[in-house]
Amino acid sequence: MLRKYSNSRSHSDNIKLGTLSAFSAGMVNIGSLLLFLSFSSNITGHYAVLASEMVKGNLYQIAVVFGWIFLFFFGSFVSNLSVIHLQKNTYLAHAIPLILEMLCLISVGVYGESFYAETLYETEVLMAILIFAMGLQNGLTASISNFSIKTTHLTGTTTDLGILFSMFTKKEFRQNAALKERATLLSYIVVFYLIGALTAGFSYSFLGFRVFYLVSVVLAVIIVYDLSKLRLKLFWRQRKLLRLQIEKVNSFVIEEDKKSMAS
Repeated sequence: MLRKYSNSRSHSDNIKLGTLSAFSAGMVNIGSLLLFLSFSSNITGHYAVLASEMVKGNLYQIAVVFGWIFLFFFGSFVSNLSVIHLQKNTYLAHAIPLILEMLCLISVGVYGESFYAETLYETEVLMAILIFAMGLQNGLTASISNFSIKTTHLTGTTTDLGILFSMFTKKEFRQNAALKERATLLSYIVVFYLIGALTAGFSYSFLGFRVFYLVSVVLAVIIVYDLSKLRLKLFWRQRKLLRLQIEKVNSFVIEEDKKSMAS
């Protein structure tokens, strides 16, 4: 899921990354809504709030909402910075933003469980951390998939699906493999985002802030999946080399035996 980049990624790679990241984004967004009464990935809505606060002249709220928007931007910036500057090790470059996102979610979970006094200032800071985490995730998935995967919000995804399904009313588009793969990917993202949101909604009553630990487990699966594949690939490569070496040794012994018998 993380090793390949841009056009080298297969449809299967994008499906795996899209479903798991959409699931985690749905959980985080609903978790933030239930815990803090605000969305952590609906940046369009935050722009509207920013404009509203500007009209009211509320300088403090303008600064807070602008800070949230900037942090989403900065999260995307950090993700792509890692992707383009650490290309010698694509797995590490793509894993770093997810590790940072996990740290953000775990920090919110720990603080929420142990120290949260439900003050406005605490809520604003914890929301800022979650928004930064969503920026990291959206920036990473968009960067490595050539902008095919965006999982923290579904406005563009729903728009694209509407366009694709309208195109499928013509036979020539229904037979286009690339369009069908695109529609399948976007459908998976929508479904798994909803499943993630429902999971967070139903588990919120007994998990509370621990819901962010569950999201971190999902992100860990994405990281470990590729790491396990890399190790398995290395194991089989080493085994193949060992087998070739054994075959060479056996061939050498056989040749030597033939020479000794001939002499």
